Amino acid sequence: MPMSFSKAYHHYSKFLYTLILILFISNKTFAQIDPPTARTDTIAPIPPLSERAKNWGPNDTIIVSAIWYQNELLPYKEMEMAWVSNMPPDKLAKWVEEWTRLRNAVYVTYPYARIAGITINDINGHMNGMSKKQRKAYIKTREKELKKQFADPLSNLSVYQGKILMKLINRQTGNNCYEIVKEYRGGVTARLYQTVAFFFGSNMKQDWDLKEKTDREIENIVKEIDGSWYNNPYRPGIAPSR
Repeated sequence: MPMSFSKAYHHYSKFLYTLILILFISNKTFAQIDPPTARTDTIAPIPPLSERAKNWGPNDTIIVSAIWYQNELLPYKEMEMAWVSNMPPDKLAKWVEEWTRLRNAVYVTYPYARIAGITINDINGHMNGMSKKQRKAYIKTREKELKKQFADPLSNLSVYQGKILMKLINRQTGNNCYEIVKEYRGGVTARLYQTVAFFFGSNMKQDWDLKEKTDREIENIVKEIDGSWYNNPYRPGIAPSR
């Protein structure tokens, strides 16, 4: 009997959710790509509002975006990107649209891929020296915790976002998704999910290859995220090291 689109998409969403859980609870050692964290020891914390308001006048009521930079609070505005290209305007517009879609998908899914790598390392560390029975009990405990945390957001990813997530998982762990599912859920389950992924134009066996144009673009966007957020000592909520 042919599978309806809604049922197939349900399988695909379940696949993404299951895949992340498999990565989180696996006891195999993966390579986590984690660039060095920027130093924060010379950055003073943002003073409280009461302290900053001491020098305000009666007309200082214009609210603007701001950034805490080199111990000063400065007005901040992010300008729109300027595109320089020799492409015709219609082709450039199409390329910008495709790039923006990719960038948005990376921004949505990259945090999950990072968490996957970090959580795997954490679980592996806790399971060192455990017996098979103890590992099984520990994995069950962590699985309940992860289901509660990730069930809703992962099941709401679009098909395109799911494809990008699989690439990022490969980037973070060094393993393609098909081999991971095959090892921890068996060959039948791996083939089922590969069939569903193929139905939606994806491929669990895809590798991370910087010679490939899309992967290079993803890598550039990841570096943008790392530089502006994860490795940015000026981002909100970061306190200086003591």
